[in-house]
Amino acid sequence: MPSPLHLHVDGVSFSYPTHRVLTDISFSVPAGKVTGLIGENGSGKSTLLSLLSGRQRPDVGTIYTPPATGFIAQETSLPPRAPARALIEKSVEELRAIERTIEDLSARLDDPRCAELFDRALALAEEAGVWDLDARIATVLAGLGLGDVSLDTPLGGMSGGQRRRFALATLLLRPTDAMILDEPTNHLDDAGVDFLISELKASSGPVLVASHDRYFLDAVAHSLVDLDPALSPEGGDGDPLHQGTVYSGTFSEYLKARDDARRRWTDRYNAQEQERERLESRSRQTEEDIFHHDTPKAEGGKAKKFFADRAAKTQGNRVRSARNRLAALEREAIPAPPEPLRFQGMPDSRLTSLGEPVVWARGLGLHGRLAPLSVKIQPGEHVLVEGPNGAGKSTFLSIVEGSLAPDRGELRLAEDISIARLQQDDYWEDVSLTPLDLVGDIIVDMGLLTPAQASMPLDDLSLGQRRRVSLAQILRNPPDLLLLDEPTNHISLALVEDLERAVDAFEGTVLLATHDRWMRKTWLEHPRTRILQLEAESPSPR
Repeated sequence: MPSPLHLHVDGVSFSYPTHRVLTDISFSVPAGKVTGLIGENGSGKSTLLSLLSGRQRPDVGTIYTPPATGFIAQETSLPPRAPARALIEKSVEELRAIERTIEDLSARLDDPRCAELFDRALALAEEAGVWDLDARIATVLAGLGLGDVSLDTPLGGMSGGQRRRFALATLLLRPTDAMILDEPTNHLDDAGVDFLISELKASSGPVLVASHDRYFLDAVAHSLVDLDPALSPEGGDGDPLHQGTVYSGTFSEYLKARDDARRRWTDRYNAQEQERERLESRSRQTEEDIFHHDTPKAEGGKAKKFFADRAAKTQGNRVRSARNRLAALEREAIPAPPEPLRFQGMPDSRLTSLGEPVVWARGLGLHGRLAPLSVKIQPGEHVLVEGPNGAGKSTFLSIVEGSLAPDRGELRLAEDISIARLQQDDYWEDVSLTPLDLVGDIIVDMGLLTPAQASMPLDDLSLGQRRRVSLAQILRNPPDLLLLDEPTNHISLALVEDLERAVDAFEGTVLLATHDRWMRKTWLEHPRTRILQLEAESPSPR
């Protein structure tokens, strides 16, 4: 049996009526450690969290969780008209009860039994921080960006993001032996993420956190469980038998391990192909190449023929051996590793030589969505569009794309440029089409989908898989101007890294809007990057 303060998953598998989601998942989270759970949409993260919470039971395998394991509730059981104060008080009612117990026992200290219970309750109160509880509540609410929200606000009157942050606050305030969190950095700003990191690092119990936030994972996780197929010849084709690879170390170390695995796969494949070429060359030898049919007339010739025939027989055995080994190689051949993501070819453009801006805006704006801004963006620039929520980042990209009309100012685009946009969410008019219908073999060659997945209708694919189809469309037909709107949505963290490398080598012009802190940091470190800062009152590029 694992330690009662460990979280342990042993050989867990789970299937829905139509398909299997999890296969033979095993890992442990020790006390005082944080493990990240990663994998793109559809990989089984939500299902595994549901199994851990007890809402569902595994088909096979065993799950151990500490007695008091806390989850972020998707919905509160309190009515919408209940104030936020009721939610907070519900989460700390055990601690309030300790305080009431101490008050009650303090009036009966002349009874030796009460005195002993009083001492125990006092020690428990000290350990649990009961005396600082109100200050603790204020600290947690402020850290999660809720300090200005009145606790008298009805739950139903809050935004979805505020309710989610209050749910996270209740988990941090509640006494627990372990915590399980699902995308906890959603709706948190940078300061809120940093506060959460400090809270989880200080936790004494095991913590399992499912997240797509690379910055957060790199800062907080001691290990990672990857539900995407392993990057190897055996697990690289979507085989669910290779789910749940455990990586020790930070997210940065996980990336290094993935790169090492890719190199090992490439080395194995190259060695295999060299051996294949050698065996094919030997197997192509014919009988005429081996045996001599001319009969020498002299005795010396007969001796030469004897040794020649014996050598030919030996060589013939070698040819047959080579053919047998070649057949075995074909049966057990490992596939070629997926090609790195890359744009297939840039359109011919004279923009750079002419010195003409790709985008020229003067006083461009849309009432209530984008304050007037003026900017010139030159060919080949990579521009990070920054600004607080509501500043109009996506609105600006939509206006440049032509899907949204401004109500003020002027916008000019270079003549005859092609524009493509990777949007926050994908929309398809005909979901009966398959990825192969839309983009061809490129989606398989680059490892974006398996052949089986590429042959399925879009309607049967997950959000992450559909996102890969959109990505393949852009890679196959790269534009002059590429608009990336939250490009890391719905795709695996390893694929995001591949996409970033491809964009970094992209010769065209890029406008990027993202909340991804890791991606912003990476872009800001690159010399090609320019910042377009959008503000509520006076947006200005710099």
